[in-house]
Amino acid sequence: MSEEKKHIVTYEELKNLEDELSDLKVNRRKEIAQKIKEAREQGDLSENAEYDAAKDEQRDIETRIAELEKILKNVEVIDEDSLDTESVYIGCKVHFVDMESKEEFTYKISSSTGANILKGKISNESPIGSKLIGSKVGQVITVDAPNGRHSYKILDFKREKDKK
Repeated sequence: MSEEKKHIVTYEELKNLEDELSDLKVNRRKEIAQKIKEAREQGDLSENAEYDAAKDEQRDIETRIAELEKILKNVEVIDEDSLDTESVYIGCKVHFVDMESKEEFTYKISSSTGANILKGKISNESPIGSKLIGSKVGQVITVDAPNGRHSYKILDFKREKDKK
């Protein structure tokens, strides 16, 4: 059997994952059990939309719990304080410019488990995220993306803690 993939996270990402798991196990399971109980009390389950919806939600919660437990079982926490302060790494917010279009971007480099492009977080495993890791201010990186090759210049970066 192949070895499970390590999930590289910051201490803060680890805490967020643990908090989410705890909330799902302690709070959400109880909430959904109550919804299922109330739906059962309505009678005929074969035509009970509330019951079906509650069971679907229960399945989604249990799937997410299993996913989080698998991630946490194979987590590797990086010590941000021991990393090179001159290079980009997970947890940094990076400001860079597309060398061709001159469009500027700012993204936080996150683990694959914490990535959310809508919240400005890109994965360290994404084409651009993997190229940003280890880069320095002023450096130009070239990224092969599905829509072609792009060059970006690193303008600045800083370590930024996640905000809830």
